[in-house]
Amino acid sequence: MIKKIEKLIVKYITKSATSSDLDKLSEWVKNPDNEQMFKDYIQTHYAITYNVNNPEEKIAIEKFLGTIKKEKSIVYRLKRQSILKYAAAAVLIGILTYYSTNSLDTNSPATTTPVIIVNNSNNNVETERNKATLTLEDGTVIDLEKNKTYQTDRVNSTGKELVYKTENTAKSEVTYNYLTIPRGGQFYVKLSDGTEVWLNSESQLKYPVAFIEGISREVELVYGEAYFDVSPSTDHQGAKFKVVNQNQEVEVFGTEFNIKAYKNEDVITTLVEGKVTVSNSFSKQNLLPNQQSKLSLKNKNITINQINVYSEISWKKGIFSFKSKSLKEIMTTLSRWYDVDILFTNTDLEKIKFNGVLSKQDNVKEILETIKNTNFINAYEITKNKIIIK
Repeated sequence: MIKKIEKLIVKYITKSATSSDLDKLSEWVKNPDNEQMFKDYIQTHYAITYNVNNPEEKIAIEKFLGTIKKEKSIVYRLKRQSILKYAAAAVLIGILTYYSTNSLDTNSPATTTPVIIVNNSNNNVETERNKATLTLEDGTVIDLEKNKTYQTDRVNSTGKELVYKTENTAKSEVTYNYLTIPRGGQFYVKLSDGTEVWLNSESQLKYPVAFIEGISREVELVYGEAYFDVSPSTDHQGAKFKVVNQNQEVEVFGTEFNIKAYKNEDVITTLVEGKVTVSNSFSKQNLLPNQQSKLSLKNKNITINQINVYSEISWKKGIFSFKSKSLKEIMTTLSRWYDVDILFTNTDLEKIKFNGVLSKQDNVKEILETIKNTNFINAYEITKNKIIIK
């Protein structure tokens, strides 16, 4: 399937399609061959695999297709309720499909009846989207959160973002701030050189309040995940931009890229536009758009692969997109976003691989219910801020 069309379908399913997107998608499905391709794609990727032959689900997919044709002039998110009425069951809340792993028999669904155990009546683990703490040079800590403003002569925060005054400094000494995002949070900051940074849950960024004029601009992703849209060096007297952490350095040439550098995890850098050089003490590699580097913490090697950029950066748009990810990897991501600890009673369950697209607005219980419906897990238990997968 053409990647552009695949992206349109995913955007439609995840409530992020625009009127223009719907226009293109509705025109594409007018072709009978494309219509069949659409049905096959939904069944293959976004229907619960063990239930794919259910006649009611096939009817749902037909209605889902019909809805797209009818709504090409309407922004999808405004029609959420009517869309949900027709979406396939697995599409209702986040969409997950599973496929074979070496460790488990996946030729047929589990025969035992799933059981949900909830020990806490308040089992809807909620999360606020925009929250962070700003640490100033003198150690002062300021909470940045919804409905709370912060302003000085150099920086302004609405509680949703942090924007620094556009300026450079001729001073040799640089004043640094730290922006720390807790589990369950995310935040946006615009640095003094115009560089934009989106920070994911459980992340910390160290950066100058103002960069030294004409000198290489350097920030540190202490840990976590961040998406950078870097102001080009041509706007700053040729000053390059660098992102460092304890394991690698990324030299930037005016570009957009994503770095994932969580504690005790391999460091992953994904290039969207432009060019970057990734290096450490042992290796130096150039990245081109749609390429991803992976720095192994074990052997310090850097490997390069072609990847689907959309799946890697969709978190910035409020979407979790998983392709060939183990349940353990998925749960690690969800634990950060929903600020919960997730435990497995059976380590074999960690190895099951899924494809999926989940909205960050989804309720964690609904996501768990969708996963349980694959019949690979028998139950899940929610107690305060802990989830046990059984």
